[in-house]
Amino acid sequence: MRGWVILTTIDLNFVEQLSLEERAALVSGKDFWFTAPVDGVPAMMMTDGPSGLRKQVDTGDALGINKSVDAVCFPASALTASSFNDDLLYQLGEHLGVAANAENIGVLLGPGVNIKRSPLAGRNFEYFSEDSLLAGRMGTAYVKGVQSKGVGVSVKHFAANNREDQRFTSSSNISERALREIYLAQFERIVKQAHPATIMCSYNRLNGTLNSQNQRLLTDILRNEWGFQGLVMSDWGAVADHIAAIKAGLDLEMPGKGQVSTDEIVAAVKSGDLQESTLNRSVLRVLKMAKRFAAENQPAVRYDKEEQHDFARKVADDGIVLLKNDQDLLPLKDQKLAIVGELAAKPRFEGGGSSHVNAHHVVSPLAAAPDQASYYQGYTLSDDQVDDNLTQEAIAGAQNSDVVVFFAGFPEEMETEGFDKTSLALPKNQNQLLEELLKVNSHVVVVLQNGSVAELPWADQVPAIVETYLAGEPVGEATWDILLGRVNPSGKLAESFPIRLEDNPTYGTFGKNHDEENYYEGIFVGYRYYDLHAIPVRFPFGHGLSYTTFAYRDLAIKEGADSVTVSFKIKNTGKRAGKEVPQVYVGNHASRVETPVRELRQFTKVELAPGEEETITLDLPRRAFSWYNAKAKRWEADNGEYVIEVGSSSRDIRLTGTLQLTIGYDPNQTITAETYVGELMARQDPAIEAALKKAGLLEIIKQALASPEGKAIFANIPLRSLTMTGVKHQQIEDFLQHVN
Repeated sequence: MRGWVILTTIDLNFVEQLSLEERAALVSGKDFWFTAPVDGVPAMMMTDGPSGLRKQVDTGDALGINKSVDAVCFPASALTASSFNDDLLYQLGEHLGVAANAENIGVLLGPGVNIKRSPLAGRNFEYFSEDSLLAGRMGTAYVKGVQSKGVGVSVKHFAANNREDQRFTSSSNISERALREIYLAQFERIVKQAHPATIMCSYNRLNGTLNSQNQRLLTDILRNEWGFQGLVMSDWGAVADHIAAIKAGLDLEMPGKGQVSTDEIVAAVKSGDLQESTLNRSVLRVLKMAKRFAAENQPAVRYDKEEQHDFARKVADDGIVLLKNDQDLLPLKDQKLAIVGELAAKPRFEGGGSSHVNAHHVVSPLAAAPDQASYYQGYTLSDDQVDDNLTQEAIAGAQNSDVVVFFAGFPEEMETEGFDKTSLALPKNQNQLLEELLKVNSHVVVVLQNGSVAELPWADQVPAIVETYLAGEPVGEATWDILLGRVNPSGKLAESFPIRLEDNPTYGTFGKNHDEENYYEGIFVGYRYYDLHAIPVRFPFGHGLSYTTFAYRDLAIKEGADSVTVSFKIKNTGKRAGKEVPQVYVGNHASRVETPVRELRQFTKVELAPGEEETITLDLPRRAFSWYNAKAKRWEADNGEYVIEVGSSSRDIRLTGTLQLTIGYDPNQTITAETYVGELMARQDPAIEAALKKAGLLEIIKQALASPEGKAIFANIPLRSLTMTGVKHQQIEDFLQHVN
């Protein structure tokens, strides 16, 4: 197809000139990775790529089974989100866009922005966070970066795809408020701010309706409410009824079913089951996408993979989280080291399934280790059984070393796309070996390689813990950058680490129902749940240490015409340069509904030299004070008291202030027969008292509230129920007419 002249204009006139068969073919993928071509518009290729290109050339599959082209493997989203660094995510997108251009890729299938609702979800490594603001900001920056290079993205998986088991059929049953505040908010931000080329609908049902044919989700919310102008494609194999899907707002079935897909659409149009105008709408969107992003006319170009490898190392450096560092064991000095664990030699550096990359140049921690280090395998990754010989060798090495660097984590077969975990426990051979090593050497640094949360029963006995998640192909270099202090760690956890699996909000219900996944916890996901119930956690959301220290002071809060400005000073009080992520949390004390203790509403990343101090100013939009009112079908910011907290994590709050918001709604604005007497009188509003007096109610109510006993009873009675005290119904009606 090289040499085709791509049309300069794609419009409905062009669409209507195509045969019905051509149009039917266009809304079904030609094969695993290509759209169907028509005269004037070549086929466009797409590929998986949240952490690096997975372009398959000779054969195609959707599950990462066949080998793909050589490409740089960047850190997984679990780690990149821990950077809390919008600029870095934009640059990551740029690098992926450059690589995609070089491989003639039109659309990268990513990023994945689903919420980490349960720590057991098998695909958590591919998602950013348990918090919708953080996931939305990281996703927005990533999308803008990729698309700045002329490559489209497909933001996935829309929506509420929070478990892998039975993911093709199970129904995610969620309240409207939780859906809006937790599970759709990050998609909304990305659509409105980054304008992604495509959205990928997920396999699951949402409140009983399959997402691929969910008109409310794909059309009413995505397009009519948020103004999405791009294309909606299916996840691979997500379409059960292609005709119903097109009607609902799905534009492209991937992959197509060949002639079967074409025939069913042609037949539906001819029978009147599918309006030709509805088909044309989807065809137009497919053609516009293919025209914009097809690369068939572009000559292949080379790109610098070594530079991309170096950038991947920078990304990992910025995201790795120093979880614990008692007695300043880290950074390591010129000490004799024992490296223990097969993961040092055979690192877990990427996710499995569709995010698997044929990595260009993997550098293991063992290969990057300093000269004074000796290696002991310690355990095997192939099973979880203790090997006595390997154990004894590791113990002997630990006894003869100053510091033990122990590599622990989940083997790939324990967490990947397609199934959920049943436990957060690391393999028993790793846990048991670590316990033995601590008996002979207390100076142990644990380096974690894991896609998601793990139980760490030995955390109190280990002086230093470093979370590298899945750090991409420079895993070894980045790990030692942190351990040796070449880089000052600045990552922050994008998810909470519970002490036990039993502590998490979905325990006992996640994945238990084959057909239904009921979101009983509502809006209380992650830190929102742990804070509400005051549950201790191993490591809180937003947590991450540094080799320097930071002091916060001088919090100032100022309300503007449509936003609130929060400013404070932060100073590097240590002896080396470092980065800190100040986080602004808001607690809603104004609204008449249940609300979290605190919610992340702003953050930034700042780099300071020793002794340097900087004033940080952050704006909180009206939405930062809002909750979703399902009855009124709107976002609502209620006037009243809010608590503003600034901290180094969700449980390391350094500054606290209060705000009386006046730019929102009055939660008590409308007085009805359902308004409680106590709430009415607490307003101390002269207009209310005048209306009560005019209706002959003021003295009756004041007398009823005069005694402690009367106040306890009458304050908690709605106006309509005053009739039980002898008040006439007409008096209540007169008052409501006067006051409103």
